[in-house]
Formats: sequence, C-alpha cells, structure tokens
Amino acid sequence: MAEIRVENLHKAFAAFTAVEDSSFTVRDGEFFCLLGPSGCGKTTTLRMIAGLELPTAGRIFLGGEDVTYRRASQRDIAFVFQLFALYPHMKVRANIAFPLLAQGMPKAEINRRVLEAARILRITDLLDSSVSGLSSGDRQRVALGRAIVREPMAFMMDEPLGALDAEFRELMCGELRSLHDRLKATTVYVTHDQMEAMAMADTIAIMNKGVIEQLGAPQEVYDRPASVFVADFIGAPAMNFIPCAGAYAAGTRALQVGAARINTPPLGLDISQRDLLIGVRPEHVRFDDASALRGEVVGTEYMGHSQVVTLTTAVGSMLRAKVGVDVPAQRGDTVGLSFDAAAVSLFDTVSGKALALDRNVEAAHG
Repeated sequence: MAEIRVENLHKAFAAFTAVEDSSFTVRDGEFFCLLGPSGCGKTTTLRMIAGLELPTAGRIFLGGEDVTYRRASQRDIAFVFQLFALYPHMKVRANIAFPLLAQGMPKAEINRRVLEAARILRITDLLDSSVSGLSSGDRQRVALGRAIVREPMAFMMDEPLGALDAEFRELMCGELRSLHDRLKATTVYVTHDQMEAMAMADTIAIMNKGVIEQLGAPQEVYDRPASVFVADFIGAPAMNFIPCAGAYAAGTRALQVGAARINTPPLGLDISQRDLLIGVRPEHVRFDDASALRGEVVGTEYMGHSQVVTLTTAVGSMLRAKVGVDVPAQRGDTVGLSFDAAAVSLFDTVSGKALALDRNVEAAHG
C-alpha cells in the first residue's frame, strides 16, 4: 500500500469547473472519504486519482511517484463501483479470478489469492455459485473480492453501497471498515451519505462546488465545522443557525440576540459591525426557564432514547433541540432556550466561513 498526494488538482470541462485547486494527502493505510452532494466534484477527483480522467492542472503522486499522466492500468489501483459490474455468466470464483487471469498469473497463485479473498469476505461457500442468484450484499462482496485479489497499492471506491437498502448499507459499513482494518489498505471512498463517512473514515474531505471546504477527522468536522455549508451538511438534524449582528472586541464571551445574550467561547479577533450566524448543534440546546431567548414548540419527533423538538423563536429562526424523552414538550408550549457555550460556533454570513474563537480559554456556560 502507499501514500497518495494530490497537489492543486483542477479539472474543467469547457467553461464548467468540476474540481478547483484541491490539495490533500491520503496517508499509507488510511481510510479517506470524499464527501459531498451530487455534482460537487468528488467522483471526478476519484477518477483523476485512478487515471480514468486527466486533470486540467495539478499533480498526483502514488507511493512517491508522479502518476499524473499515467494510464489507469499503470497505477496499480483497484476500483470498486456502485454498480457491481460482475459477469453474470460466470460463477463467483471466476469473477474474482478474472483480473488475475487477464494478467496471465500462474493458476496456483490465482487459486491462493481467490481463496484468501473469499476467506476475508466470508464467501468461501459461494465460490461455486452463480452471481446472478446472489443477493445485492453478496454481489458487492464478490466485487470487493475481485479488487482484493489484485493486492493493489490503493483502493478507489465510488459509492459502493449506494445500490443497497438502508439496513444492509449500515451492516456493510461495519464490514467494510473491518475489512480495511484487516488489510491495512490505503482507501479513497466517495459518498454523498454523511453517515457512511462518519462511520468509516479516518479523514473526511467535504466538497462543495468543486472546492474542499474542510479536511479533518469525523469528530473535528462535526464539532468544529469550517463553514456554514459543512455545519449544515454534517449532522442529523443539522446545526441550528441564529442570525445576529454587531461589533464585538476580541475576547468577547457573549453576543446580543434580541433580548437574550448568548454565551460563546471568547472571540479570537475584533468583529466589525456585520451580520453573523450563531451555530449550535441540537444536542447542545437546553430548555432553561431563566433564559430570555424563548421558543414555541411546533413539533416533536420521538427517537426512542431521545426526542427532537422543533421550535420557532422571536428572533426569526427555527431551532431543533435534541433532548431526553423525559423532558416535557407539547405543541404550543413556550420554553426558554440556552446553549452549551463551549460548543457554539460563529460564522460570517458573507463568506460563510467560521470565525476564530479562542477555545483554549474555558468558555462560560449559559
């Protein structure tokens, strides 16, 4: 396996820019997710790494070698697609062995690799079965087996679980991560599903309109989103946003919103008079009768171990609070709302970027 390094990657189709100046490194043995909505450039980025698309500009390194303009067949990369692309007239064994047969590998080595891949994927009992009679999950395992037997430097996976139903997709997330841990394989995985990325990735690159908005570990991008887009895209329910405006000095620990003061970590810089967004995750919203920020309950969603309460506020925003099932919340109730100050984020509404907060200083709670 090997490190993958991408430097200032750019891809344009005539006047349309699909990927803009992207740079990142996938460490040797890392599970790296490209995450974003449809059309954001994640699959185009993956295809350029694999050699299926040529970049307009930028460079790609695999194992320290510049492979920017090498053919896909020269990159020692295995690709797993959303559609299984299996040969329906062949049995499972022949499907897995096909890339090795195409390379002219000795029969004994082919058999060894096929059996080892089947053992890892727990499909040894299916080797003599026809792929046409397999379930979607087993067919995906066969597709993975065909990639594994090549023993490539890296795996590229383009939404490989997208064709599965929700329940089986969740199961396969766990199996894919376990497979990765056993193989210690460098893996680049494309998905639009944040739950897949959060469940499997070591590092997530969140893309929007061809640009990487944030690069980090799952907890980092969830707790400290770098932009409004990331804050809204990651999380279910998504982050709440409350508009406010004002001029604040560096070190300020509270912002005025209507009649309420909302505590935050200390500001890391002076803020001139401009529109801001206060961001807070639903699980950091508390019901607090003493708070001047009031909200009216307009809906509740029972989640078993918790409930999601939707509220409208006098400051013109709708909020969601994730609270315990023992917290009383009925339609029409008016409640006070306060936030875990240490978990609050601030965003500039013009740039959409997160503002600097001094999180090394203990923030007040309110």
